[in-house]
Amino acid sequence: MNINTYRLVILFVVLLLASCQSKKTPVQATNRNMGPMVVDGFLVTPQSISDKIEVPGSLLPAEETQIRTEVSGRVVRLNIQEGTTVKQGELLVKLFDQDLQASLKKLQVQLEIANKNEERLRDLLAINGISQQDYDLSKLNVENLKADIVSTQISISKTEIRAPYQGKVGLRNVSLGSYLSPTEIVTTIRQVDQLKLEFAVPEKYAKDVKAGSNVIFRVDGGNRDHIASVIATESGVDQTTRTLRIRALVTSNHAELVPGIFAKVFLQLGKTSNAMLIPTQAVLPQIRNKQVILVRKDSAFFSVVETGIRDSVYVQILSGIKPGDTVVTTGLMALRPNAKIKIGSLSRYPSK
Repeated sequence: MNINTYRLVILFVVLLLASCQSKKTPVQATNRNMGPMVVDGFLVTPQSISDKIEVPGSLLPAEETQIRTEVSGRVVRLNIQEGTTVKQGELLVKLFDQDLQASLKKLQVQLEIANKNEERLRDLLAINGISQQDYDLSKLNVENLKADIVSTQISISKTEIRAPYQGKVGLRNVSLGSYLSPTEIVTTIRQVDQLKLEFAVPEKYAKDVKAGSNVIFRVDGGNRDHIASVIATESGVDQTTRTLRIRALVTSNHAELVPGIFAKVFLQLGKTSNAMLIPTQAVLPQIRNKQVILVRKDSAFFSVVETGIRDSVYVQILSGIKPGDTVVTTGLMALRPNAKIKIGSLSRYPSK
């Protein structure tokens, strides 16, 4: 490159820099002449709040029993009308028991004979006609027969399957004449006039759920709120799921409440006093943290905050602000640190 060309390059650079400087000057002058930016603010005031959580649950009958037989046998009577309500003690199934009835009659005859023999030997013992040992053996025979009779009567009673309580009978799984064994389920009976709601909460809320407290729930696919009252909790937290099982009694009565259906349970737990809530749109998400813009001496002050629970409108701030602060809620993306601002509209958390 010769010296003339070098001079031309230097001259071009100088002219370019001068042109850029001349373009900046009006903008800078304009920025200096601009007034404070008008924004909306939110006044931070302490509030009392509760954690709102949603957990899955299931509706269960107050009682549910799988009906089985205690002994094996052939069904000779079947009194199960599917879907109907039965009373406590009502006969559902009768098994064949004629062999047991015959054994019972035989034992009863033997007992009658043994009783007469025992009376005769007692008289002989009184006149020293027999030894005490002979009499004791006859008395022992009477007691053994009585025990055999009781055992047989119990076996006969087991051939009758009766309703353990008043409830609704489900589908039957046996037919007249079929052979039953104790492993087979005859039917299911449920108490459906009273339902239970079972659900579990994370262990951090275990101390907040107490017997007598009410919960709100909705069945899967429904839009109606129902109420249940907590009656008991598990004795400890499940070591696998880290949750506490809870059982509540449903106080509502509606056609959509069916045993076995899933439910969504809504809880308000972990009450916190002096919580600081601000609108969710006031939080600026950053790569490493979250920030809010505070009004400090009519200027924008950026503060790093830690957030807590939130809903669709408000978020809890755990650190980074204090009661009495004013948080900017509009124009956040246009503000820079120390920018002059003016509050146009000031709002606060609605009073209850």
